[in-house]
Amino acid sequence: MMISLFFLQTTPSLISMWPLLAMVLVFYFFFIRPQAKKQKEQVKFLESLDKGEEVVTASGLIGRVNKIDGSIVTLTIAEKTFVRVTKGSISKEMTEAYRKSDSASAEGSAS
Repeated sequence: MMISLFFLQTTPSLISMWPLLAMVLVFYFFFIRPQAKKQKEQVKFLESLDKGEEVVTASGLIGRVNKIDGSIVTLTIAEKTFVRVTKGSISKEMTEAYRKSDSASAEGSAS
């Protein structure tokens, strides 16, 4: 009797697996792929880092690249004030758009 009940059960059809497959595709295209693209852009930015560029570190420190020695970058944060950081701690380049958004947020918090 038990064996006959076992054979009566059907295997999951391909149609019942569509929702799971759709969820995997959604996660891939909305989460995994954009994150991988962002990471590639960050690696490319760090490889193209050059002396004289103004950058922002992950901790919010703003400075100009003074010297690059392998994975260590020396930043000038004020006249005759140098800070050594790892290349990985540099998050982005200080651009005009970043300066404008930073000053706009400072004005909004001041009032």
